[in-house]
Amino acid sequence: MEVSSSVLEQDSTTPPPTDHPPHHSSTKKLGGWKSIAYIIGNESFEKLASMSLISNMAVYLMTEYNLRGIFVVNVVNIWYGTSNIASIAGAFISDAYLGRFHTILLGSVASLLGMGTMTLTAALHQLRPSTCNGQSQCPKPQSWQLAFLFMALAMLSLGAGGIRPCNIAFGADQFDTQTKKGRAQLESFFNWWYFSFTVALIVALTAVVYIQTNVSWALGFAIPTVCLCVSIAIFLTGRHTYIYKKPDGNIFADLAKVIIAACRKHRLTAGPASEHSFYDPPMKGSELLTIRLVHTDRFLFLDKAAIIAEPSELDNQGRPRNGWKLCSLQHVEQLKCLVATLPIWVSGIGCFMTMDQQNTFGVLQLMQMDRSIGTHFKVPPGWMNIAPMIALSIWILIYERVYIVQAKKLTGRDRRLTMQQRISTGIVMSILCMLVAGVIEKKRREAALRHGSFISPLSFALLLPQFVLSGLTEAFGAVAIMELFTLQMPESMRTMASGIFFLNLSISNYFGSLLVNIIHYLTSKRGKSPWLGGHDLNMNRLDYYYYIVATLAALNFVYFTFFASRFVSSSKVCSGKGQIPLESSIDSHP
Repeated sequence: MEVSSSVLEQDSTTPPPTDHPPHHSSTKKLGGWKSIAYIIGNESFEKLASMSLISNMAVYLMTEYNLRGIFVVNVVNIWYGTSNIASIAGAFISDAYLGRFHTILLGSVASLLGMGTMTLTAALHQLRPSTCNGQSQCPKPQSWQLAFLFMALAMLSLGAGGIRPCNIAFGADQFDTQTKKGRAQLESFFNWWYFSFTVALIVALTAVVYIQTNVSWALGFAIPTVCLCVSIAIFLTGRHTYIYKKPDGNIFADLAKVIIAACRKHRLTAGPASEHSFYDPPMKGSELLTIRLVHTDRFLFLDKAAIIAEPSELDNQGRPRNGWKLCSLQHVEQLKCLVATLPIWVSGIGCFMTMDQQNTFGVLQLMQMDRSIGTHFKVPPGWMNIAPMIALSIWILIYERVYIVQAKKLTGRDRRLTMQQRISTGIVMSILCMLVAGVIEKKRREAALRHGSFISPLSFALLLPQFVLSGLTEAFGAVAIMELFTLQMPESMRTMASGIFFLNLSISNYFGSLLVNIIHYLTSKRGKSPWLGGHDLNMNRLDYYYYIVATLAALNFVYFTFFASRFVSSSKVCSGKGQIPLESSIDSHP
């Protein structure tokens, strides 16, 4: 693939590192696309390892652990959710103590240990129940066997918690977002970051998933383990090229202090009518390299945390005596930036929940369809997850290499779809995905019942549209929301923003699992076959469930269009757009 020089040109305006290992040469140009190559390489191999497991986890639990129905869906969704929610802990550790580089490194090691443990579960038959050879009651795994499996999944979740919130933020650190060129390069980085590892997954998962399903689970898990070793090696190889930024402190505690201080001063008046002054100390040290947030008139209640009610609140050096009673105006504005993203965050839950369905119910559908290609080959169930990746990659390639280039030729300016347009399109794709899935499931079930067989005679190819629409949901919605959380937040909150994005995914996993269990409980009370549950989808009404999720997605579209979308543009004040220049923020505080 040929990439234009405008995309791959190294950023000549990259600022000097604020922190780096002692052996770095201060004369070398650091950051830019040279560093990004190592970071994306690390991410690609890490995603190869994790996605080869994610794509086939439901199949592994059903074939090797003899688990069925809702238990499989719950295990997969809870594991996904825990991996994503661990990103908050990773963001906290990174920002407060270790920094992004070391957090990514430790997360990679934890993932390697988890993947190695998963390989042991496949290689040692003592760690699994005996094989089910068509018995009506298959042997169930013992408690200690499940405990060993869950321990492996827990280590993988810990690893994901260290890698996911920091990898994107560490890549963003390599560009100077105070310049127009740096911001444009950063926006392209998000797309190429998604594109590069997705292409690697498309190529590799075909082989890895096939080996897992048709050759050997042990070998199929050993390959991702080796890939994690390669991922760590690539990441360490680029250590001399990175821009390293010191931990900014405990941003979570700073934001909590703002909330507590605002509540303690709730009787004070904030806004233009206030007679009090604000605590807004000048920037110093490494803070001078960041853009100073301007004071905004939104969420005025939070301004009370920065009001100097009495001179005694400051010590002789002009610093707060009690940080839980008086906070800086910069910390107040940081919390405002976070609050401004919450409506979009809520909308993201509804968008991402539709994507989760294909990793669970979509795979279960595939296992009860004709997977034959020719007379001697059956498509492994995990291969269907390649379809969303192909759709995502094709769209990003068209967007970056055709749409933007042609729009610039026609208008003379860099024209990109707005974030609001991309998120709205992603939500529409999620609605279509669930409607198509419901229609196809109805046809699959009816064909199976007509033939009186467990496997429907319909071809697996009928599932391709819903998987493609899932990929387009991610291409439009997920990429845009990730960009909003990361690019349009202050640099000091960039790791936290990535953690918030993965928390978004986590809540969608948990909510999806909750919805499945509620529907199973309510439909089981009628005395008939429940809509969900059991090992045979032909006895369920999965199509009804898909229509319920489609209805929720439609409500999400209404919510985003008439409410949350207004917060997309308002969040730009946090990204440096429309703010005072860096030089002005320095000069204003001599």
